[in-house]
Amino acid sequence: MAGTRSALADFLKTRRARLDPADVGLNPDVSRRRVPGLRREELAQLAGVSVDYYTRLEQGRSRSASVDVLDALATALQLDDAEREHLHQLGRPQPVARGIRSRPQRVHPATLALLDRLDLVGSPAFILGRRLDVLAHNRLAGALVTEFRRLPAPQRNQARFVFLDSHARELYADWRQVAVDTVAMLRHDAGRYPDDPKLSALIGELSIHSEEFRTWWSRHDVQRRTTGTKGYHHPLVGELTVQYQALNPSGDEDQVLIVYTTEPGTASDNALRLLAQLHAQDAAPTVAELDTTDSTEGRP
Repeated sequence: MAGTRSALADFLKTRRARLDPADVGLNPDVSRRRVPGLRREELAQLAGVSVDYYTRLEQGRSRSASVDVLDALATALQLDDAEREHLHQLGRPQPVARGIRSRPQRVHPATLALLDRLDLVGSPAFILGRRLDVLAHNRLAGALVTEFRRLPAPQRNQARFVFLDSHARELYADWRQVAVDTVAMLRHDAGRYPDDPKLSALIGELSIHSEEFRTWWSRHDVQRRTTGTKGYHHPLVGELTVQYQALNPSGDEDQVLIVYTTEPGTASDNALRLLAQLHAQDAAPTVAELDTTDSTEGRP
């Protein structure tokens, strides 16, 4: 659990550093502060814990903290819901059942059928699994973003696409924001599965090949996939903006169904309809074998 203790320590430090003393009613006293953010003793006082105890947490010398202490720290640090959940995952790590990290990520046949139905109404949709692996997508999502089915199984990953595929930088209207959000979503997964060797390998690969990833990973930002908008510079149909919503199909917390929609009658809606027409004759998705430790049933 040494890695989890280190992650907890780093998360606490980065959250403390971003909090302005004035935000919690303290005198900023800028001239006497050598580093940004709250001092350890200030945060400890706000959370109602001893300075020594908080220091041990931030230095990684304590294995865990109680739920009450973590709640108090989350409130003092003004964490949002995703950050609060992440803090609890780091501060009270749970043992992972044997085999859970290597079990296949399987998409339910009913979910695959839903992807096809969404194709018929002009909604790009895809399934993300652990580590942002792309487990399945419909034809329109492949036409809008990229055809993940043509990639080798280990490369079917949203984070790898964003950081390592040059097409992504041209495709997203705000690539930087997409990339920052992607890092924060990976950090959320890292809190849930701190001992996942494939996630560690992915983070290592991205860190080696992308200085931007290394920089944003060190910020320890955390985000859950929920709702929002995303803009595209598509090479075939031009500019369009979609609204997205994230859902958990079949109640599986390790899988997220992302559905894109556009406002009816808008230029973005027309662009998406044109894209659907251009790809209407594409062959239906085919079954493909993935690796034995992280495969999907049905469509890749």
